[in-house]
Amino acid sequence: MELLEAIRRRRTTNGAFLPDPVSAADQRLLVEVAGRAPSQLNSQPWRFVLIEQRAMIEAIARISGESMTETMSSGTFFSRYRRYFRFSAEELEQTRSGILFDRLPAPLRPFTRQVFTPRGQKLVNAFRVPQLLGEENRKLVAGSPLLLAVLLDRAEYRPGELSAFYSLFSMGAAMENLWLTTTQLGLGIQFVSFPMEVPWAWQRVQDLLAVPEELELMAVYRIGHLPPEARRPPIDWSSEHRKRVSQYVFRETCAEPQRGWDES
Repeated sequence: MELLEAIRRRRTTNGAFLPDPVSAADQRLLVEVAGRAPSQLNSQPWRFVLIEQRAMIEAIARISGESMTETMSSGTFFSRYRRYFRFSAEELEQTRSGILFDRLPAPLRPFTRQVFTPRGQKLVNAFRVPQLLGEENRKLVAGSPLLLAVLLDRAEYRPGELSAFYSLFSMGAAMENLWLTTTQLGLGIQFVSFPMEVPWAWQRVQDLLAVPEELELMAVYRIGHLPPEARRPPIDWSSEHRKRVSQYVFRETCAEPQRGWDES
């Protein structure tokens, strides 16, 4: 039951961390539980880089903020992910996926639906929203006491071959182990995604980390201690933002949804 509670409490941390460093003992525990994940033929294709130096974290934070500004100002973010935006609680309840887009800067809120159009993009840029969001993102990443880079061994991760699937599957299992452990330790974790949206930004992160040819940089996460009020959020047993069981589980064939479990 303790594991089930940890799974249900698992969250992505969107807010700021406390300034306290993540202890060496906790860092060791995180990478050890990640390394205990299953992998094809015990290949263990994952590699991790722990980043604590302030100069390195701030450099990655600048790249993250700049790439967010570029992605937002060009309209790339909105065009790529428009299908996941929900503009009302009713829409979110119906789809039970995506995010509720209700936190635009005050001047833009009356135009929320129009923002995600070419005409609306001009309005967003006129209000310098991309710059505002980029700076907020930079501060968020810069305020992280620990960054974690996840890489795969190219000898195992070979796109176009089945080994690539096995490597990605194993990396996912490793990160889920690590993510659940952050929950138990009172830590928060969030994917630093925007540098991946812009090729030059992702290359700059790889250069900073001195990634060798035999490794492929797959992701960067920020990790830190949560404020006390955010460590144990109420468990929402109905999980408003999750699909109902009947939407993703089938019985015997893909033609018959699982029935009777939605309210359990």
